[in-house]
Amino acid sequence: MFMVKSEYKPLILGVFLLNIESLKMFCLVVDEGSISQAARLAYVSQPAVTRQIHQLEDFYGALLFDRVDGRLAVTDIGKTLYPFAKAIVDDFNRSKETVQQATGEHNAILRVGASLTIGEYLLPSLLGRFKKQFPKIKVTLTIGNTPSVLEDLSHDVIDLALVEGIVENKGFTKENFADDELVLVHSPDHPWKDRTEISTKELTHEHMIWREATSGTRLIVENALKDHGGLDKIESYMELGSTQAIKSAVEAGLGVSILSRLTVARELKEGHLGEIKMAGVDLKRDLWMVKKPQRFNKIGVTEFIAFIKS
Repeated sequence: MFMVKSEYKPLILGVFLLNIESLKMFCLVVDEGSISQAARLAYVSQPAVTRQIHQLEDFYGALLFDRVDGRLAVTDIGKTLYPFAKAIVDDFNRSKETVQQATGEHNAILRVGASLTIGEYLLPSLLGRFKKQFPKIKVTLTIGNTPSVLEDLSHDVIDLALVEGIVENKGFTKENFADDELVLVHSPDHPWKDRTEISTKELTHEHMIWREATSGTRLIVENALKDHGGLDKIESYMELGSTQAIKSAVEAGLGVSILSRLTVARELKEGHLGEIKMAGVDLKRDLWMVKKPQRFNKIGVTEFIAFIKS
């Protein structure tokens, strides 16, 4: 059986950790496209980042970055190395967490990213129940629009994304974890208040208040209305950056909007908003649980996915 002499173990460990840290820094520079940005995120100096990259280049005997027109560019060798480096770093981090969790020396960490509707209206109570069941799992939640959340997932800023928008990245795995209905809402004194249904043609006479163009909700609504041939005739009266602002504008009689039932349930119940159906249009959407394929899932992620499915 091969045994490493004790006097060599610190040296071997040091070389191993050096390469892991260099690989981490290499991945960060590739992700950010900038040595200065990588240094800022890693809380180290730019020369320290450059030194790590040079050590990695010496180890592989190849240039990983080059300057093109004054900008940092990944070489072909660097592009070849990147997916291997990312996998090594991810597996190493998960191995540390798994072993520390098994020995009771570390609390599992779950980093969730959620699109605005899910993060503000669905997740607070869900995470509250999850924390009661798993008090030792540390949970962090970031909220943004669907594209920004998926970008965070792509860069490993978060472990799991919960979004209601369209997920086009084929490198992700996605699973439907809930459904949501989109409803047409108006002010309490709107002429529609005593009606139960309208045609999509009647929308062309109204001021439509939208979320921003990248909003998952808006993309779904636009696609549905396009299928019914009325999207190009609807006046886009106003774009607002938050659901709360849209609800206030509709309540004030500035226009109508189509919003998630999750976001307007309280206002509908209390009479601050009215709801009306559109003939022939059934606006439902899937809420997606999205993650990157991993050989080993983090303990916090595994427990949270099982909790949601239950």
